Amino acid sequence: MKRIMLTGLVSVFLLTACKKDDQIAEKSLEQQKIEFQMRQLEIEKQKLAIEKERMAYETQKKADSIAEAQKAKTAAAAASTPKVIRETRTVYRDRNYNSGSNGSYANNGSSASQGTTQKKGMSKAAKGTIIGTVGGAAAGAIISRKNRGLGAVIGGVVGGATGYTIGRSQDRKDGRVTPRN
Repeated sequence: MKRIMLTGLVSVFLLTACKKDDQIAEKSLEQQKIEFQMRQLEIEKQKLAIEKERMAYETQKKADSIAEAQKAKTAAAAASTPKVIRETRTVYRDRNYNSGSNGSYANNGSSASQGTTQKKGMSKAAKGTIIGTVGGAAAGAIISRKNRGLGAVIGGVVGGATGYTIGRSQDRKDGRVTPRN
């Protein structure tokens, strides 16, 4: 009889213990759902805070650009006010009266007074020199098998000189350089 009573008490105790675990498990699921929802709320709050910061940044950026535009307008208005000229000088251009008289006008040092204008950019002589030097150095290094460095130097010098003379003649044809008299 003691054994029956003892097994009955143990079984009742186990059943109540299992039932409590189910309740604890159910509570923990409910708590997890609540915690998850609270995390989602926190995330939403952070998103709203970020959005507010972005909007504040955009409004500050617009205000700064408006202030900068106003500053530029006031600077332009200040610059457009007439300035007092305190010194003047006379420069004679494009006049060449050297027809045998001693009274000639001063040359201001520009090439425009002589009627010629310089072209911008790299001349064909310079291009020819560069291309000839590189090509000659490569060819010299390939041809000279025993001493490639010496071959590259000699080839570079010869190629550069050749490229310069060819480019210079093209510059003369184009009118960039006037021929010698």
